[in-house]
Amino acid sequence: MTLATHVAAVTLGTGAPTPAEVVAIARDDARIVLDPAALDSMAASRAVIESLAADPQPHYGVSTGFGALATTFIDRDRRAQLQQSLVRSHAAGTGPEVEREVVRALATLRLSTLLTGRTGARPQVAETYAAMLDAGITPVVHEYGSLGCSGDLAPLSHVALAVIGEGPVRDATGTLMNAAEALAAAGITPVALEEKEGLALINGTDGMLGQLILALADLDRLVTTADITAAMSVEALLGSDSPFAADLQALRPHPGIADAAANMRRVLAGSPVVASHQGPGCTRVQDAYSLRCAPQVAGAVRDTMAHARLVASRELAAAVDNPVVTPDGRVESNGSFHGAPVAYVLDFLAIAVADLSSMSERRIDRLLDPARNHGLPPFLAHEVGVDSGLMIAQYTAAGIVSELKRLAAPASVDSIPSSAMQEDHVSMGWHAARKLRAAIDGLARVLGIELLAASRGLALRAPLTPAVATGAAAALVAEVARPGADRFLAPEVEAAGAAVRSGDVVRAVEDRIGPLHHA
Repeated sequence: MTLATHVAAVTLGTGAPTPAEVVAIARDDARIVLDPAALDSMAASRAVIESLAADPQPHYGVSTGFGALATTFIDRDRRAQLQQSLVRSHAAGTGPEVEREVVRALATLRLSTLLTGRTGARPQVAETYAAMLDAGITPVVHEYGSLGCSGDLAPLSHVALAVIGEGPVRDATGTLMNAAEALAAAGITPVALEEKEGLALINGTDGMLGQLILALADLDRLVTTADITAAMSVEALLGSDSPFAADLQALRPHPGIADAAANMRRVLAGSPVVASHQGPGCTRVQDAYSLRCAPQVAGAVRDTMAHARLVASRELAAAVDNPVVTPDGRVESNGSFHGAPVAYVLDFLAIAVADLSSMSERRIDRLLDPARNHGLPPFLAHEVGVDSGLMIAQYTAAGIVSELKRLAAPASVDSIPSSAMQEDHVSMGWHAARKLRAAIDGLARVLGIELLAASRGLALRAPLTPAVATGAAAALVAEVARPGADRFLAPEVEAAGAAVRSGDVVRAVEDRIGPLHHA
């Protein structure tokens, strides 16, 4: 993979959307084109639902209540109210607003499921979702409310509430307003829900899946950045690049490790600093684990991401709803809304992120310790004693890593029964997704501090110069990382973290040496 490029429009309904297409809609406001054949498929499955609506026998989601109330038959003249009531009552979230890109991702994925033709919703519903996304209208979704089964009920219900013209939203400018007002301004008619449609809009894993896809896009940048900052630390600490040799990595054939080691070799290629201490005069037999084993940890993160991508690709191809309209016209209850497959990999990624951050922090600490940094001043300070240098930046990194270890505790092992014990085992996948987003933010900040420390360490190695690639990365933060008397450090830490998050570090290196291996 490479860093994402802008996509102007995405066609939905021609098959499973790609992760890049979901990210393009969620983050870059790519416009949506609906495949006419998918709308025809929706109309065909809708005819099945309408035939059941006239049946005196109860059918879940069509003529019954929901969850523990599934045995309650609903007369036909009350079923529109049933669907409206479902959405209103399930829009019960609380807490801070969820990020715009997450809301757009989950709305996009629910739209994708509608377009499979397996939910029984009318084409009009899909068209309204697409119109709302294209208009930049973002329903207010809250931090708390999903148990990850039956899907992300509360988050999806807040989106569905906006589709029927109710509840708070933010328009394309971010202004908070009522959904009816925002829809009217965009020329969108609210949907009057019919049988099964309320259920079709809220019964899916779209929130946790959307956050998994966004997380993988972020980690693609960050794990490649980690290879770069690790190489910078190896260089600044007068370490060796020989452990990263291709023939050594081939003895343990994990593809992620091979890619990480290849990146580090390329980034360190031609380094005058590395060359300065090679040869018979060097008495160091081997470097510390945080340097020598960097490809093993970053590579394991890559392989974990590969597994997560496989799960995401399967989920993107899924029609997650209950009940579903099968291709042969049956309407069947099922358990596909259970979030376990997604929840597990979200938790797995949080473990990987915590460990990658932990190794980065160990290199930061080594750069600052005069007993281990091979001739650099204590804490990379200008006037030792008067100046503290980057001492407290390491504290900041350590505090973040400690938090990431806590966030690595899995959410998916917990379950609290709900709906009068009808829903007696839930996935907590939404919570796994929320903590992973926090962990990824922490990883970017720790890598930013390593970038800052390694860049200052390399500057202090003058007149020796770094490799072309590490020099390009260091140049991004040259002004804030420059040696000298103590300064207000927080803006420098923030600037380095921003260079990591934006992908600028990877771009600067690739501009000089060509594409690296991405996760």
